[in-house]
Amino acid sequence: MAKIKLEYIWLDGYHPTQNMRSKTKVEEHENFQGTVAELDNWSFDGSSTKQASGGSSDCLLKPVAIYPDPARRNGYLVMTEVLNADGTPHVSNGRATIDDDDNDFWFGFEQEYFIMDNKTQLPLGFPIGGYPAPQGMYYCSVGGKNTHGRLLVEEHADLCIDAGLNFEGINQEVASGQWEYQLFAKGAKQAGDEIWISRYLLDRLTEQHGYYIEYHPKPLGKDLDWNGSGMHANFSNTVLRTCGSQETYEKICEAFRPLTKEHMAVYGEYNDQRLTGDHETASIHDFSYGISDRGASIRIPIITVEKGWKGWLEDRRPASNGDPYKIAGRIIKTVKSANIS
Repeated sequence: MAKIKLEYIWLDGYHPTQNMRSKTKVEEHENFQGTVAELDNWSFDGSSTKQASGGSSDCLLKPVAIYPDPARRNGYLVMTEVLNADGTPHVSNGRATIDDDDNDFWFGFEQEYFIMDNKTQLPLGFPIGGYPAPQGMYYCSVGGKNTHGRLLVEEHADLCIDAGLNFEGINQEVASGQWEYQLFAKGAKQAGDEIWISRYLLDRLTEQHGYYIEYHPKPLGKDLDWNGSGMHANFSNTVLRTCGSQETYEKICEAFRPLTKEHMAVYGEYNDQRLTGDHETASIHDFSYGISDRGASIRIPIITVEKGWKGWLEDRRPASNGDPYKIAGRIIKTVKSANIS
């Protein structure tokens, strides 16, 4: 019999921005295969996470995905859904609301973030009491003058890959200390699972470096000339991947227009500070789409057009602190409202 460490990870009840919580369960197994089917539900004190009252505090954790934990001996990362004591989905459980049981929807998320120094409370590369050189030389840069935090970023990439996540790339972003990574999954729930697990690995890794990760979409202030952070959502379904029709693409894009407020409600807190119409964003008050247009709400990739209108769309509005479950769920609902099969 071998003892294994199971890190149960869940989202708390803080609103509108949920936080990750986790705790370790040590179990003995004869021949553990690393599958969800081998795991039991667990419980936690919901009164400490804004998910229950003190008089009836138990909430349940239902395992939904499991990954090897490359940083712990005999360790696994277990993504869970929060259930009420009667087994029904908790109101904070965005994953349970996704209508994609057949995994027809594929998602690729681009997670941007700032690496912050614990001592200065500033992004890496920012001097105390001032600012680094203006934006321009940081994006995809190399060299110690403009590149800050690469060691952490490389370690995080290795952890994600070793955990079995479908990790697709990294790059330094436009502002100093700002980075991005990309994940892709066939299935909205899996895509959300992998973003949350990747965030967990990133946040835990900062504990070793004296850093923390800032997911606020405009951490340097809305009035300063520094880019904000988003989590662009690239998405497709069978229709988008195979239709070969500009008219169909435009009909799906138009389905988003009257639902702008509904999307903004789940696309992340403080997103109004980022979506100003500047810094490669569309205004939060408008809706637009265009081919290869990074200033539009939804970008139609040029590759999609070159392949005869067969590919995907990119919603550029989600903020870096958004919940990928809620974002994917809202996108799926809107695409389906276009009634195209």
